[in-house]
Amino acid sequence: MVREGLARIPAGCAVAGIVDRRRQAMKADGIVTMISLMHDRSNGLGGGFAVYGCYSDMSDYYAFHLFYESSSAQTETEQFMSIYFKVEQKEPIPVRKNGLQKHAPRIWRYFVKPKVSEINEQDLSEEEYIIKTVMSINRDIPGAFVASSGKNMGAFKAVGYPEDVADFYRLEEYQGYLWLAHGRFPTNTPGWWGGAHPFTLLDWSVVHNGEISSYGANRRYLEMFGYHCGLQTDTEAITYLLDLLVRKHRLPLLTALNIFAAPFWEEIGRMDPERQRLWKVLRSVYGSALLNGPFSIIVGCSHGLIAMNDRIKLRPLVAAVNTEKVYVASEEAAIRAVCRQPDRLWTPAGGEPVLAWVEHQTSKHGSSSLCDGLVREVS
Repeated sequence: MVREGLARIPAGCAVAGIVDRRRQAMKADGIVTMISLMHDRSNGLGGGFAVYGCYSDMSDYYAFHLFYESSSAQTETEQFMSIYFKVEQKEPIPVRKNGLQKHAPRIWRYFVKPKVSEINEQDLSEEEYIIKTVMSINRDIPGAFVASSGKNMGAFKAVGYPEDVADFYRLEEYQGYLWLAHGRFPTNTPGWWGGAHPFTLLDWSVVHNGEISSYGANRRYLEMFGYHCGLQTDTEAITYLLDLLVRKHRLPLLTALNIFAAPFWEEIGRMDPERQRLWKVLRSVYGSALLNGPFSIIVGCSHGLIAMNDRIKLRPLVAAVNTEKVYVASEEAAIRAVCRQPDRLWTPAGGEPVLAWVEHQTSKHGSSSLCDGLVREVS
């Protein structure tokens, strides 16, 4: 009989990220080394990477990465996209035969621009138009799933250990100024290609270690605003909540992050009157966006890298700085494998976001007085 402790690792999953704040391109070997060192935190049921700056020659186009479970799903999706987009280029994503291809779906990428006439007819912003497309494909076309949909970035994920996923996608052929990686150990959801991390939407990508016990409430809240959670994992909801709060509701990023890991009511009661009033409003209005449960997440976007864990720190997270590079990972050893002597290394406190902006992007989500004393910004 297999004992619980041998069959399940409650703190499993590995997350890692690197960003070069000068926007200097990095090869994949660093992030692959980091995530490979944490091999035992995953179980082969999911691995993946996100990279920013990988499509610089096509940076004006949205890069859609898609999985297809059948030729009919691909045909229907391509017919759908041809109606609403100008498709500049489409091609299968190059892969290497290493065993993962045996169960792989069809994996294609498309570089597209929305048709202006369609945007005007539907009276949508370009971003809303892209999101509507992603939701429609994932919800309405059986066997088709969008892996990523941003500009000059892409997600590469699969069912397998992350080092095998890197080899499968030939990541040594890509470069970028920001990399995320994930090794999955699913406990409550299935291991399948669409459910591997990272989860993305537009510019956002998220890798996650933990369990969001508030997923049901989070999902129902998102559905009120037109988001469809159909990929069978709680991380999808985190990604959509970021888009909702920051892009759609125009909250400062730091405010959104602190809503995710909001102070306990007892802590709010000890705040000065002004902050207490503000937090009471935020907890009341955005209570359904609070992420309950143990988690550590790393978020990528074109502006930089964000990392944080839950408010009582039930999942590990370590951060380090070395000159212009910032590293985050589940384990210190993963960072030291690629940066033996960082200039600074620390373990963020519970609910304390780590922000590492790239050049010329520091004002995009600027600081908020709400977060003074709660956030460590890498400078």
